Amino acid sequence: MPRKVLPYKYSMPDNSLKDREVIIEFHPVGSSVRVSAFDVISMTEIVIQGPVGTPERLLERNALNRLAFVLRKKGILT
Repeated sequence: MPRKVLPYKYSMPDNSLKDREVIIEFHPVGSSVRVSAFDVISMTEIVIQGPVGTPERLLERNALNRLAFVLRKKGILT
């Protein structure tokens, strides 16, 4: 199955990723989906996994929330 790549600028409700370019990739692996989110500016990547039946929007939101958390922890976001 081909991977899906969604490059775009994403603004979360709290605007933590505002004006940051994030690349989202979805990779089906057996009965789960591997979702990676990559912040282009800081070159930070996170990976989460979820069941194949999970809505794509939910996986995307969870990946972006995790990326924002990691960027805050590194001191890149305030």
